[in-house]
Amino acid sequence: MNPSTAFATVVVDELIRSGVREAVLAPGSRSTPLALALAAADRDGRLRLHVRIDERTAGFLAIGLIRGTGLPVPVLTTSGTAVANLYPAVLEASHSGLPLIVLSADRPPELRGTGANQTTDQLKVFGDAVRLFHELGTPSKQLGQVAYWRSSIARAVSAAVGARTADPGPVQLNCPLVEPLVPTDDGDWPEPLDGRTTGPWTSVHATGAQPSAVAPGPKTVVVAGDGASQAARLAAEAGNWPLFAEPSSRARTGPAVISAYRLLLAATSPAATAQAAPSTPGTAAEAVASLGAEIERVIVFGHPTLSRPISKLLARPDVEVIVVAPTGLWPDAAHRAASVVTGLEVIGSDQTDWLDRWLHADQLARAAMDKVLAPVGGRAGAAGGLSGPLVAAVVGEAVGADGMLVVASSNAVRDLDLAPVVPIRTVANRGLAGIDGTLSTAVGAALANAGATHALVGDLAFLHDSNGLVIGPAEPRPDLRIVVLNDNGGGIFATLEQGGGDHADYFERVFGTPHDVDLAALCAATGTPHQLVETADELREVLARTVAGIDVVEVRVDRSAHRELHADLHQAVSQL
Repeated sequence: MNPSTAFATVVVDELIRSGVREAVLAPGSRSTPLALALAAADRDGRLRLHVRIDERTAGFLAIGLIRGTGLPVPVLTTSGTAVANLYPAVLEASHSGLPLIVLSADRPPELRGTGANQTTDQLKVFGDAVRLFHELGTPSKQLGQVAYWRSSIARAVSAAVGARTADPGPVQLNCPLVEPLVPTDDGDWPEPLDGRTTGPWTSVHATGAQPSAVAPGPKTVVVAGDGASQAARLAAEAGNWPLFAEPSSRARTGPAVISAYRLLLAATSPAATAQAAPSTPGTAAEAVASLGAEIERVIVFGHPTLSRPISKLLARPDVEVIVVAPTGLWPDAAHRAASVVTGLEVIGSDQTDWLDRWLHADQLARAAMDKVLAPVGGRAGAAGGLSGPLVAAVVGEAVGADGMLVVASSNAVRDLDLAPVVPIRTVANRGLAGIDGTLSTAVGAALANAGATHALVGDLAFLHDSNGLVIGPAEPRPDLRIVVLNDNGGGIFATLEQGGGDHADYFERVFGTPHDVDLAALCAATGTPHQLVETADELREVLARTVAGIDVVEVRVDRSAHRELHADLHQAVSQL
């Protein structure tokens, strides 16, 4: 089966699984794969197909079918002016709140703007009239395409019927299709085209629905992303499940927290995952390597974006993913969510040793991490100097579980994620995970906070928003202490692929980006008190002082040591 035929087969099947029973087609060439898939479904009695030669008529026929059945109806057109002729029907659907699904066939993106036949810019051609626009990427045999296609249909139908917004209306799925457009023998497909055993790929519960009951059974973990709230902690504790909570989740507290979850997941061996992992491993290393592989179900709260190990976990085809999201869109970057629910009711708790095993591994991992970060038995940081994770741990401890901490994206929040103590009221701009406006965010949070506020930022985040320290004399000033981890550039890149030896020739200029800025002088320009500290003990002493107004504490760390440090941390945990 060729890519366009596979795409059309999957899309039509998933539409039917999502409740579509009627479909309308205005014929054309580029829409051939989808037209043939709809005709096959009509032949098999899975839906009823209606063909019209005029797109305007086709659109309003779909409107009539929606009004008569109350169900979403797709209308398929070819590319070019055919799509524009649906605009009147789209406007009617928008103002009437009707779930019209526009399937607009298109040429591949590389033909736009080239004068190619029947090719125009169809992206968001209906403007704000649609509740959702999405371009389904050009079909290919890349792994993961089937899950992407099916989950995209689930999102589109959910938006069309207003399941998550109580605002139904039209949606547009733009479908770039490549030749051949008719079925051909193109060799084996790299993954099954099948959907879920029963029902849609993602079962989406409507806003306001009753909480869904979840019982023990599968080996379950709870992932708490940004903004998850205490609901994640309560669910983990009720089910007796491990809790993997990001710093800004506001859920990182209680007896189920696994603070080293990131390193423990990263230590999971591919072989253990492939073999479903032994349930009674012998050594501590085997125990760590198998724990992640044994996970069978993940319950997701909030918006998890922080770590690759979590992303890989949520992408595993052998893991059931349940997303808890009361309203709106839901996080599912890997397109694996089996269900999206508005709330969770945990029925009973896991009575096995599942959580105990994770807690024991976490305890072992923390001890191993401490040895890496403070390899000499005396003062922390005495050997090898200060590091990002060590500074974050000191800051987290000083702020305390109940304090307020604003943390910048990039390395700072990831360093904090490894800390044993993370304040519940940790604030981070994780919506798009940028460093923009971090100091201004901290000032705003501090002004709204009744007590002292701390911020942990990298040097680039500090420089990027240094104007946030420019506050007029008549303006209210908060009590805010800003700790700057200054590694003189883009430290996070040292830990990524770009920091490998193969790219050493241009790494410093293109990614490391040293700036050599005198932060003390910069602070002096705005009248902001500044202090440089050089040891962990000095940092603790400074953080113990009363916060009055805004001040800056600079901690210099060696960027060239980042990659080796993180490698040592991973090795320490994987070789327990």
